[in-house]
Amino acid sequence: MTTESLTARVVAEPAGAARDAAFDHALDVLRDRRDEFNAQRYVSRDFVALLKRAGMYRASTPAAFGGEPMPPSEFMTMVERVSAVDPATGWVSSFGSSLVYFAALPVATQKKIYADGPDIAYAGGLFPMQEAEKVDGGYVCSGVWQFASGCRGADIIGVGLAGGPQTEGKPLTALVDPADVEIVDNWDVAGMKATGSHAVRADRLFVPEEMTFVRGGAPQVDEPLTRYPSLAYAAQVLAVVTLGAARGALDYALEVGAARTSITGGSSKGNRPAYKAGLAEAEAELRSARAFFYETTDSVWAKAVADEHISTDDKALLRLGATHAAHAGRRVVLQAFDLAGTGAIYETHPLQRYLQDALVPAQHAMLQTNTYEAAGALMLGLDAGIPSFP
Repeated sequence: MTTESLTARVVAEPAGAARDAAFDHALDVLRDRRDEFNAQRYVSRDFVALLKRAGMYRASTPAAFGGEPMPPSEFMTMVERVSAVDPATGWVSSFGSSLVYFAALPVATQKKIYADGPDIAYAGGLFPMQEAEKVDGGYVCSGVWQFASGCRGADIIGVGLAGGPQTEGKPLTALVDPADVEIVDNWDVAGMKATGSHAVRADRLFVPEEMTFVRGGAPQVDEPLTRYPSLAYAAQVLAVVTLGAARGALDYALEVGAARTSITGGSSKGNRPAYKAGLAEAEAELRSARAFFYETTDSVWAKAVADEHISTDDKALLRLGATHAAHAGRRVVLQAFDLAGTGAIYETHPLQRYLQDALVPAQHAMLQTNTYEAAGALMLGLDAGIPSFP
């Protein structure tokens, strides 16, 4: 795998007004192209390039290698804004946070990856973990890995390997060049269509040992973002997509409710008691979920910046806030759907985008209902019962 094949050629605009304008431009383009991405079932590489120009793909590259690491709240607010336009594209953009995992790689490998720039798009198809043949200098990998979200626009793809004695049984992620694997077009789903979460296949592909790492393993670079709990962050960036979807759905409900008349010519929807009460309840639930989510994030981030101990309880609250955000956001979108009435059942209705996509994050293994129980167990001083929690 060559350095050139690993690195992206698109670079972010300078921080400040130019980068802010690049992000606003990306959102404008997304409004025009979100139906295209949904129909083709992936976000096009040229749009990923727009997100790179907006700084989203250097947001977790260590400063030591030219990155401009963002505080988690700042990055997730950007993901939320993308998701308010199109949740599936927000899901893809959220993986701009994934380079935090690379901090577990040898420093020399990280230098190689970032040699030509910090703006790297990563996609991971990690499951099921495949047994790899350990050979001199690395691993020979074969198998099919599912759910590689954003793989058609990625510069690097990660695949999951079962651990062995050399990793104390912990699973590995192996980094590969997208040109060396086959994308299996199997993303036939009802929601999050544009994430392009296809499978990837490899056949006896050699991966050097220095291109493998334990996901969530000890970072070899010490910066605030590498101190922030990486597995909790992985759950958060997915959950915040649902908050964005909820915002988009409520904005639509507000716009429709403010209209003077309904489609039947009667009084506007917004004048109906059930609409006013339902809208207010949904707004309160969304804002409450966001407050808990970001308050906890900022509290733990402050500890990371100060290099203070981040406890198991801290991590559990991050995971709890993420799970709550995913489920609360889902409820808010369903409330907006209920308010919209019969017209919302049509596939072309604007709320269908938010409805279909917002149902998905809470189905993710990191955000399912059982993670509530795991968080509660830790709060009580008990075992979480989930190996990767918190």
